[in-house]
Amino acid sequence: MSSELDTVFAALADPTRRSILTMLLEDDMAVTDVAEPFEMSLAAISKHLAILTRAGLIAQEKRGRVKWCKLQPDAMRAASVWMQGFGQFEPVNLDAFERFLESELKDTPAASLPSEI
Repeated sequence: MSSELDTVFAALADPTRRSILTMLLEDDMAVTDVAEPFEMSLAAISKHLAILTRAGLIAQEKRGRVKWCKLQPDAMRAASVWMQGFGQFEPVNLDAFERFLESELKDTPAASLPSEI
């Protein structure tokens, strides 16, 4: 499972590939339509699509002479489950923590403070 997660996260690391996934949320698209909004060659888009396909995030199929891309509905399930595991921790309010430290440290003599502070 770790290898699959690595592949998914590596595919998601690129902003172009994330944009492609967002586009495919709307509907299936022909490869040429996927390439249209990007300022790169069709070959470069095809490489991005191959990475997304290997990661299982999209599927490509040929319909007649046109290659179509579609989002795989369960593609990110494992990654989502993995990330939800971190949701059990409460977010730290850094501003409140800083105010707490300031209030605690203002009454401490400077000589007794560690040198890292």
